[in-house]
Amino acid sequence: MKVKDGIIGLLIGDALGVPVEFERREYLKEHPVSDMMGYGTYNMPPGTWSDDTSMTIATMASIINKKSIDYNDIISEFCEWYENDAYCQYGLFDIGNTTQLALINYINGNPALECGPDDERSNGNGSLMRILPLAYIKDIDYETVENVSALTHGHKRSKISCVLYIEIAKSMIENDNLDIDGHIKIACDKIINYYKDDKELIHFKRIFENDLDDIDKISSKGYVISTFESVIYCLKNTDSYKDAVLSAVNLGRDTDTVAAICGGLAGIYYGFDSIPIDWIDTIPKIDKVLSLCEKYEAFCDEY
Repeated sequence: MKVKDGIIGLLIGDALGVPVEFERREYLKEHPVSDMMGYGTYNMPPGTWSDDTSMTIATMASIINKKSIDYNDIISEFCEWYENDAYCQYGLFDIGNTTQLALINYINGNPALECGPDDERSNGNGSLMRILPLAYIKDIDYETVENVSALTHGHKRSKISCVLYIEIAKSMIENDNLDIDGHIKIACDKIINYYKDDKELIHFKRIFENDLDDIDKISSKGYVISTFESVIYCLKNTDSYKDAVLSAVNLGRDTDTVAAICGGLAGIYYGFDSIPIDWIDTIPKIDKVLSLCEKYEAFCDEY
């Protein structure tokens, strides 16, 4: 199963993107990211992860502690991060508007599954970026994935995005004999069949039809569909973990989250050993995350 493949893959992509978040693609063409670096946008040291990783490992910690998926406990751990800097290296420095609103809703006493805004404008990538741990849970059902998304992002588009991502990850975890296109096709076919009467599927049309070859049509902004298209583009047009995450970062804009989501899948597909060791060694507190991965894998093996 190797939980660390995907989780460390996500973390590394996140840390690569943090220093250049919001930079335009044109700038990064002239000044491409090619290695782990620091400071930049948030003036943070090299190897600093952001909300993408913090919320991912908060999800894992909750599931390990509760030995189940407890929606109240997961969002409570998110609040520990938001209010008390849990799951950070140096403290919180980045949070999406929709996520922040959802956590405030919970702090103010709203039910966990009603906290995530569900209007169409609340379709950022903030649930997609943290959903990967669910891919390692045997027989995880779509309703549960949707509910974990809804803790912060309650619109159906965000929920379907999370389910599709989990299906791609699961295919990669369970099948070693498929290429990236094969994994994506299997996942897309399942989503099309399950949500066949849902009008939201139109927004995934370019992914379903494999119409992502033109980089000029790929937007790496924070909208969940744009992020997903960027991730698929990077996976399909590279042939190593390193190239996939660097490609994601150098698309510009929401660099940390696009690279984190891409890195999660690339880490699973290419394996932990494909991640440059010098990048891993740059990450402060990486040992704590590796230990958490071991505990999470033991939980998933047992349950």
